[in-house]
Formats: sequence, structure tokens, C-alpha cells
Amino acid sequence: MPLRSGPCDPWPVELCCKLPDDLDQAVIDRWQRVASQTLWRLSGMRWGPCPVTVRPCRRSCLDDAPLSFQAGIGTGPWVPYIGVDGAWRNASVCGCSSDCSCGELCEVRLEGPVYDIVSVNVDGEDLVPEAYRVDAPGLLVRTDGECWPTCQDMAAPEGAPGTFTVTYRVGLPLDEAAIAAVSELTCQLIVACLPPGTRGCGECRLPGNVTRVVRQGVELEMADPTLIFSEGRTGLPLVDLWLNTVNPHRLDSPSRVYSPDFRRPRVMTWP
Repeated sequence: MPLRSGPCDPWPVELCCKLPDDLDQAVIDRWQRVASQTLWRLSGMRWGPCPVTVRPCRRSCLDDAPLSFQAGIGTGPWVPYIGVDGAWRNASVCGCSSDCSCGELCEVRLEGPVYDIVSVNVDGEDLVPEAYRVDAPGLLVRTDGECWPTCQDMAAPEGAPGTFTVTYRVGLPLDEAAIAAVSELTCQLIVACLPPGTRGCGECRLPGNVTRVVRQGVELEMADPTLIFSEGRTGLPLVDLWLNTVNPHRLDSPSRVYSPDFRRPRVMTWP
């Protein structure tokens, strides 16, 4: 997937804090974006959904074969090769059979997690949703009896005749717990920036830079905020509860498995 520095859109919020009635909506929107970006990074950058358009390469049985006989071979319906048992076999480049399927499956692999399919365009025409399905892990399978193109004109723009384009949304869906977490963080970021004397300005629960207070014989010891932040947490109960649930090992990014045999789909990044 293309490199992203934050979520595609601000996460939805349900604010339950006391804010001034005349507070500018632009202020709320700004801190909503900040809270969404913060939690997106702290939770491992796996949440979406974000739209992406790819020009995929169709998967064939040849993709599973050793690279030693894939190089330089691209013509003909069959390609001979020597199996691990030393016997000669023919690899079909026209489809893939699986251990569970009696016939060949026509499929392309999409980098996921796939949230849903927005559109599939072949030769300039959008296919109906009944013409395909998605199987885990991210396999787009043709189900209408036709097959995906074996090649396409990569020099042509997306959606032109002779092209094959898939637009889908990637990322994990936001549940009620995620919305509660981003709502709490948004509220506290707004409250922390209200001018002194403003209604709600004394309700900030974000950790400050004070760890010890002594007044009139009473001594208070507070948690060190630098330690809280270094652990990837905020000190807010709903936020940290959600982060501990969805990212207990504090992953910085989604886990990935790379294979030299997998041809990644082409993604146009400019213009």
C-alpha cells in the first residue's frame, strides 16, 4: 500500500464533554483530526477504511512455481518444469487450481485487509458486484464464468479500454470502542486549549508536567507523564483501555509478509 502519514478521514466522534456554546466548529474539527491521527498511529496504523485504486496482475499457477523457470518465459498456455520430486510437469498460465476446487479459479491478490470493493473496471466497463467476490486473504475471485485479463495496457489511463482497475477500501472498521476513545481524546485536547476562565477549562484530564505537589502540609505524588507517553499511552481511561485491547504489544505498523514470488499490484501515485 502507498505510504500514509495518517487516516484518510477524521474518525467520527460523539463528544460528551462541556464545551462553550460559542466554540468555533473549526476548533472542534482541528482537534478531531489531531486525535484521529494520534490514535491511528498509536494503534498500529491499521484502521480505515481508506480507498485505494490498483492495476493488479492476475494470479496464475505459474506464480507458485520456482523463479528459476519463470524468468524469460511468457508465451504459450503451458510451461514445462521439474517438480520437487524430479518429475517433469506442465504449469498452466491460464488459471489456478486449489486443493479445495475441482476447477480453476480466476483470481487476483489485493493487499489488505480488504474492507470492501468499490468498483472493478475491465476494458472501461464496471462489473456488477455479482461478478466477483473476495476470499481471505485478499483474493478477488471472478464468479461469472469469465476470467480476469492476463495483461493490460499500463500506459493507458485508468478505466480506458484495455485496462483492468480495482478500487477498494483497505483497513479495519472502526467500532464503538474506537469512537469512544477518539471522542474522549478530542474532548480533552479541546479543553486543554481553552482560555483560563472559560467554561470547561478546568476539566482537562490529560497528564501535565507536574509530578509532585506540596501545599499546606499535604503532599501529592502524580504519575510521571513522560513515562506514560513513552509507553504509547495517554493517561485517559477510555483511550488507554482501547489501545491496550487492540494493540497490546504496541506495534508501530501493520505486520507484513513479503515474498519474491508475489507480484504486487501497480498503484499510480502521481498525478
